[in-house]
Amino acid sequence: MAKLSNFASWLMPETAGLRCLAGGFHIDPVRAVDRAIITHGHSDHARPGHGAVLATAETIAVMKARLGEQCAASFQPVRYGEPLAMGDVTVRLVPAGHILGSAQVVIEHRGRRAVISGDYKRAFDATAAPFELVRCDLFVTEATFALPVFRHEPDRSEIGKLLVSLRAFPERTHVIGAYSLGKAQRLIALLRAVGYDKTIWLHGALKAMCDLYEAQGIGLGALRLVSDATDKLPGEIVLCPPSALKDRWSRRLTEPMTAYASGWMRVRARARQSGVELPLVISDHCDWPELIETIAETEAEEIWVTHGREDALVHQITQMGKRGRALALVGYEDEEGE
Repeated sequence: MAKLSNFASWLMPETAGLRCLAGGFHIDPVRAVDRAIITHGHSDHARPGHGAVLATAETIAVMKARLGEQCAASFQPVRYGEPLAMGDVTVRLVPAGHILGSAQVVIEHRGRRAVISGDYKRAFDATAAPFELVRCDLFVTEATFALPVFRHEPDRSEIGKLLVSLRAFPERTHVIGAYSLGKAQRLIALLRAVGYDKTIWLHGALKAMCDLYEAQGIGLGALRLVSDATDKLPGEIVLCPPSALKDRWSRRLTEPMTAYASGWMRVRARARQSGVELPLVISDHCDWPELIETIAETEAEEIWVTHGREDALVHQITQMGKRGRALALVGYEDEEGE
């Protein structure tokens, strides 16, 4: 690609978040703004109070379900790949592979191309459109698991560990902590893919998002609420929010075998501290090798890093002969899509 222009003249971090001056909008702002492009529906990216919101139809549905129908003054749904003129730039959304409706924001301005990834993953996920690589001059990447220690296991091997445990402890209820948006539905899809066709039981906090996925055409099979169970569910799989693993709520179940599906389960000390007996390394983010691979494949000469372990990744980017910059945006500390 040709010599880089000064991106900071039209794309810059500020208190509200990343702002495109040439287009007159913010991307995933942490404060209410007039015009926002939202990459996906997790709470550290999608917030209420904006004037106009542009996002995929699925992300808009998630926002309305979680934040209320009136969480923004107006909404504009955009299909993947559909180009839009906004101010002096052209914008399109492409799949990020993170969760249902998640998108990267591709901005073209005066011959330069910037890609803002939002959160993304490269692993296959039956519940999300697969990540689409876009070559660019500037790549803005997340860094949730940007340390060499983080290398995610294949999904099927982790699901295999769960099935082995079910067979070894048929008298116990297997209770899996999983975030309500994205992770819970992906776990269900993974279980269905390996032939698990029994009813999967849900904490009430997971029902709304599972219903939304079903409404978007993503079949999840037989699901029921734990509150409707007539026994203590020995030998069954129960999904719940991670916060519920230590609640009194789980005491109604038979000798709960606690599991937690997260990229953080790679750190065994963290699993032990959380009292997790069966750590499942299943993440909705890229691991270290995938981050490095993606940065290289974009062919971007300038990389901005946000939302995670910025320093380690910026150092690696420098070693790759590219220009790296840590944005240090405030307000992206939540771990909801881990």
